[in-house]
Amino acid sequence: MQRNNIGLAVIGSGRIGTLRARLASEHPAVNFIATSDLKPENARALADKVGAKVHSGNNLDIINHPDVTAVIVSTAEGEHTEAVLAAIAAGKPVLVEKPIALTTTEADSIIVAAERGVNGTAANVRVGYSRRYKERYLIAKEQIIQGRVGKITGAAARVFNSSSQALAMLKRDPHATPVVDALTYYVDLMNWFVDGPKLVEVYSRGTKGVLKAAGHDVDDVCYSVLTYDDGTTVNLGISYALPEKYPALGHAARVEVLGTEGVMILDDDHTDQIMYSNKGIPHVYLPDHTVNMVFLQSGTPGDWALGEFWGPIANETRAWLDHLATGKPCVLATPREARATLEATLAIELSVESGKPVHLPLAG
Repeated sequence: MQRNNIGLAVIGSGRIGTLRARLASEHPAVNFIATSDLKPENARALADKVGAKVHSGNNLDIINHPDVTAVIVSTAEGEHTEAVLAAIAAGKPVLVEKPIALTTTEADSIIVAAERGVNGTAANVRVGYSRRYKERYLIAKEQIIQGRVGKITGAAARVFNSSSQALAMLKRDPHATPVVDALTYYVDLMNWFVDGPKLVEVYSRGTKGVLKAAGHDVDDVCYSVLTYDDGTTVNLGISYALPEKYPALGHAARVEVLGTEGVMILDDDHTDQIMYSNKGIPHVYLPDHTVNMVFLQSGTPGDWALGEFWGPIANETRAWLDHLATGKPCVLATPREARATLEATLAIELSVESGKPVHLPLAG
């Protein structure tokens, strides 16, 4: 098997960029790391942490560095497009965090550029929907592939989280609502499970309360019914307005898949793993936030244990690097898959706003 060395640029040196850079620094194929951030001090701090050779406050300079052969884009959501397009133009594979963009127009510009590629070769672009790399969902996908649930006729997923995380997301980017930033994982998961039929209608309802009182015109609760062109029906629900000290450190979720030959019930709340500590437990995303009671393993990216990071982000990052180094297939979302997920989340919010079903594809 051919093995290629990787010179990696990490664009955006925040929490997820830092985590991916730390994981990449231990991968045997990665022999060069460069970091950038619009705040140069963040890029410098990450470079020191992972032994990066170069750091900068200019994202484009790092993407175009001659020793960089692959790019991770982990900027704020609204900054994805420029960096991804630059990596494509430079002929370098790219992993961008979800969502691919915040508008379908931006997503389409990435798809066009990726499929055009450089010198007739399409670009290798993947989007980080890390629920795909949580083991229970990988195993669920295998059961579907093996035909053990038959044709999927219906499915459901709901995810809960605390208002403290919602408010942090909205402070970072007012367009990064719980639907666009978090429910998007489960839209992607359902599209991946259903695999083939096209989403044609979205009907949603939402209720405002806690988040609006905090200054954000965003729903506390949103429930949606998604209908595919073969009649498959999916129910999705989200609330990111639970009490600020709710014991989940990320997603508290439940996923169900119904088919003609079987059913899967995937309990992902982690309520079977409870710890209470007088010393407090730090939140994986919120640096100044601690809880006394926690559902262990509820952190969305994963967990540190005995000096190693375990969980979806670790699995996904290593799978992508293995893919680049050896050509091994990976199941990270493609730009077209990510665009379909983005369109669905936008349709959910449009349906809540209008109080009517929204038909896909969206106009404009």
